Formats: sequence, C-alpha cells, structure tokens
Amino acid sequence: MIFWSWSHPTSQEQETCVNKSSALNYDISHKGATAKPAFALKQDEELSKTGFFVNHARVLVGSGLETFEKGKCALQNWRHFSLNWAFVDPKTPIQSGVKFCVCTKQFLPWILMPLEIVYVNESRDLKDTTVSFSFGSGTLQGHLLAGEERFSITMDEKEDVWYEILSFSKPANFLSLIGYPYVCYSQKKFAHESTTAMKKHLSA
Repeated sequence: MIFWSWSHPTSQEQETCVNKSSALNYDISHKGATAKPAFALKQDEELSKTGFFVNHARVLVGSGLETFEKGKCALQNWRHFSLNWAFVDPKTPIQSGVKFCVCTKQFLPWILMPLEIVYVNESRDLKDTTVSFSFGSGTLQGHLLAGEERFSITMDEKEDVWYEILSFSKPANFLSLIGYPYVCYSQKKFAHESTTAMKKHLSA
C-alpha cells in the first residue's frame, strides 16, 4: 500500500492517508528509541541486528535563550519542513498520538507517508541553563520506510543552540528496498536542507 498523488496533496488526501494507516509498521519494542542520545542509538545492537540504519545530523544554529525559543517555535510550526520538495501541514499539532503525513515530491508523483508522534519531551536544567525541546515520530502502515525520527532544539551550558535530527530506518516494502541507495541519499539531502532552512529562519 503506497499513497501518492499526481498533484500537490490536498488536506483531504492527507486525511485519507492517515485514516487508512492504523498502526506503527515497526516493532513496538523500538517505540521511543530515538529519545536516547545519538551515541546510544548508534550502539544499539538490537537495532543493527534487525537491519535498521541510524542517520544523524547536528548543527549549531545560534546562541542564547531567544534563539532557542525561536527554534522551538519553528519546530512546533514545522518550519524544518519548509522545503520545495517536502512538507507537513503546519497546522499539525506537536502532541503525542497525533497522526500526520509527510508529503514528498519524488520524480513525477507526490508520495504521502503517514506517521504518528510517539513522544514529546521538554526539559530545563536551572543549574547549568541547559534547555531542550524534542519530539519523535514513528512510521505507520503505508510508509515506504519502517522506523522513527526525532527532531530537537537544545541550548547547552555555553548557551550554544543546536538543531538535531536523529533517526533509525529500514525499507518497509519492495519499492523502498530496491531503491534504498536513493532513499539514503534523500535522507541526507533532507537533513542538509532542513538544517539550512532552520538556520535561515533563525537568522531572519
């Protein structure tokens, strides 16, 4: 089951995609695994043993609490998906249990890929001024991949603000299996363009 559209996906098409995608398409034991630090996820033997590939990108986007709050707002409004070839409905609330579609332009058709937000985390450490906001989304039935992805914005003790993408994934059907090198390329392309979009938004 693959969801696609020849034209820019409408809200109704996205809703239909979500309604037909009832459950996560990866082992429930891995649900929420992207909440771990990147180094821990990369060393997770169970993930690697079951064929998952870990993708990670982290970039400095500014400094100070104001930049952090602006970055948090950007994540909450899906500014990190403000790309020419990929988008999420910006009205999608960042709440655990919310289902949504990532729509991507792949050659001629648009592909609609359903996900569910599996957790939202926010923390503030008053001792060393560290603050962070993150959320993770798991793939649903009908997604080309199986796995999970986390987006986060963090201000460290030096008041440097970091944007981070962390995911694990593997092909979920024959199409993504035979085209997996292109899938990996698309993931790296998204990470690069998403970080560029965030830096551009925060410097505006």
